Amino acid sequence: MDGTRRVLVAADKFKGSLTAVQVAERVTAGLRRVVPDVEVEALPVADGGDGTVDAAVAAGFERREVRVAGPLGQDVTAAFALRGGTAVVEMAEASGLQRLPAGVFAPLTASTYGSGELLRAALDAGARAIVFGVGGSATTDGGAGMLTALGARFLDDEGEPVPPGGGGLASLVRADLSGLDPRLSSVEFVLASDVDNPLTGPKGAPAVYGPQKGASPDDMEALDAALAHYAKVLEAAVGPQAAEYAASAGAGAAGGIGYGALLLGASFRPGIEVMLDVLGFAPALARAELVITGEGSLDEQTLHGKAPAGVAAAARAAGKEVVAVCGRLALPPEALGRAGIRRAYPLTAVEPDIAACIADAGPILERVAEAIAHDFLT
Repeated sequence: MDGTRRVLVAADKFKGSLTAVQVAERVTAGLRRVVPDVEVEALPVADGGDGTVDAAVAAGFERREVRVAGPLGQDVTAAFALRGGTAVVEMAEASGLQRLPAGVFAPLTASTYGSGELLRAALDAGARAIVFGVGGSATTDGGAGMLTALGARFLDDEGEPVPPGGGGLASLVRADLSGLDPRLSSVEFVLASDVDNPLTGPKGAPAVYGPQKGASPDDMEALDAALAHYAKVLEAAVGPQAAEYAASAGAGAAGGIGYGALLLGASFRPGIEVMLDVLGFAPALARAELVITGEGSLDEQTLHGKAPAGVAAAARAAGKEVVAVCGRLALPPEALGRAGIRRAYPLTAVEPDIAACIADAGPILERVAEAIAHDFLT
């Protein structure tokens, strides 16, 4: 074919082996080995979960670091991203599972206080619009810690603050939101998440996501009851919308921090949609003829709001061809086709040993990209 070929690499991280930035670098290297003059534009993407700030920084946002409380109250250095008046804040930076010591879980006591401190830091930095990416949390406190850091008070029958974490909400008697940071009311606040669960019940935060945070069946029952009680007390404090928010899509995101964000006036949008807007995906897409997306595992979850599905949907709407790279592939060709992905290239097609794929993901991904170049660019 004549002319310079233009490729957009818009992939998420391969969790546990490559960041989204590294995925783009390795794919670019592999493509160029076969087609040296190919024009590659890299736009690492994220769906609101861990890696969201890194994706924003790769797209030209400034990285800002701040000391905040981790999920167990320990000091951690967390980052948010800022460009113009827009901040991208990722709750996992402060309150994510990666902030827990190896092998330690705290399903009943982990707090989102540090996420509230991160939001406050974004306000201090002059943010007029905040994209709040939530996912990968260590917490199930309904956002109570975050709201506390922003000026709310949650008190027991003696007028003392309830203990941190979702378990502590069982002793909640009174909620006072009158002290919330007044700047919140004048900020455009978007809750970006790839899950649409309500706060409680069989599809709620404790039942669905409790196990990955170390919650036993008894813990999940206790957390569900505590969060339902929390929503009831908030109803007394702020009115019937507290109950409406608890049942809303996204309320159960990241251990219920979505609920706290909705109480602050956030609007809920699918994380990948928001991030594609923020990262400038549309103009990058217009410049490309082939789009390469992907993530560590292309599976049933991918189809429900994960980054590759969002990229593929937008690319298909623009009439662009899309292929995907992944560590492992667990979707049949027809499911990929329905998602707008012409073909998927798993690392396991080059190296069947999963452990070797994880250990040597970078070099194997370059070989996968060479195959894409042969199939689509020559």
